[in-house]
Amino acid sequence: MRSYLLLAAGCFVLQSCTKNYDHVIISGDQSGIVKYDVNWEAAADSSVSALKSAFWNSGGSYFNKDNGGDASFHYWPQAHALDVLVDAYQRTQNSSYKTFMDNWYTGVRQKNGNTFLNEFYDDMEWNALAMLRAFNVTNDDKFKTAVNQLWTDIKSGWNTNMGGGIAWRKAMPAYKNTPANAPACILAARLYRQFNNAADKEWAERIYTWMKDSLYEASTGWVIDGINNKGDGARDLWKFTYNQGTFIGAALELYEITGNPVYMNDAIKTAGYTLSDNTLTNSGDRLLRDEGGGDGGLFKGIFVRYFSLLIQHPALPESYRNRYMSYLKHNFETLWFAGTAKPAVLFGNYWKKKPGNTTDLTTQLSGAMLIEAAATLKKKELF
Repeated sequence: MRSYLLLAAGCFVLQSCTKNYDHVIISGDQSGIVKYDVNWEAAADSSVSALKSAFWNSGGSYFNKDNGGDASFHYWPQAHALDVLVDAYQRTQNSSYKTFMDNWYTGVRQKNGNTFLNEFYDDMEWNALAMLRAFNVTNDDKFKTAVNQLWTDIKSGWNTNMGGGIAWRKAMPAYKNTPANAPACILAARLYRQFNNAADKEWAERIYTWMKDSLYEASTGWVIDGINNKGDGARDLWKFTYNQGTFIGAALELYEITGNPVYMNDAIKTAGYTLSDNTLTNSGDRLLRDEGGGDGGLFKGIFVRYFSLLIQHPALPESYRNRYMSYLKHNFETLWFAGTAKPAVLFGNYWKKKPGNTTDLTTQLSGAMLIEAAATLKKKELF
């Protein structure tokens, strides 16, 4: 339906341009995957090219729901698509990505009712985080203005139900969850680091303290999804990779602005739980779990974004860095060798299984974030 942009060289490997990507041998424990040297920069180029060519709605300046003809607009994945554009710009310094960011701003705002404000606090937080990054690479004040407007609205979601915390959505002020609080904590801490407003640091610490008291199992590192969903004060004992990832991100940001080693220890414990719990990491193949399409398609990519920041952090003990890097390398190699449909460069929900001709934007974004992480970590010689 759409033409896919391929690398001019016509291949993604360093040593050979005759490799048949679609014929890999897979055994049950993954040991049978045929591996070869990969130029991860080129792989990331092909990944973001596929995102732009197969999902971008040039008429509306936003990303479609899938690459199969569903052009419906969903607000929260747009943030993560912008994040991937920022990743690609930081990696390549190619100014064409700035044009995409500018068009994204116009199109997403228009499709969301000529505003970035939204019913869901977590969705606004994702977009604020992405636009703060966009501001930092473009120095375009419209992104900063939008972030400030969103942050003001997000703070209004804090209330005393369940002892504090930011609500998930405006229509449910008593329901609190990790998706609405961990990204808010990351945002507050980053705003403090950049603009030195003491109130933002207070917000970051307040949100983190509430999360740790209410939605964190300190003995294991499990980040619980939410509390009071049904008005009964009960916790939703669901396990999702993106909750683990955003809590790691929040802990890292608090470590950055306070220097308190407790936060680094929290991040390490949360990462360790994710790698060892067999509902988050498959015990047989050591891959992040398949969390389906739709919203769930984005969860692994969000985990990867913050987990890779932990891997890169200079304060992380080397023994943990080596373990985490080995785990993530296994995941991105498996995705590239076994779970990517080439030459279209489409990613599937399960990182050792290729998708069909159609995949969700959310699923594609998770794969794109993983391949961007591979390119960044390789550039920094961490594997």
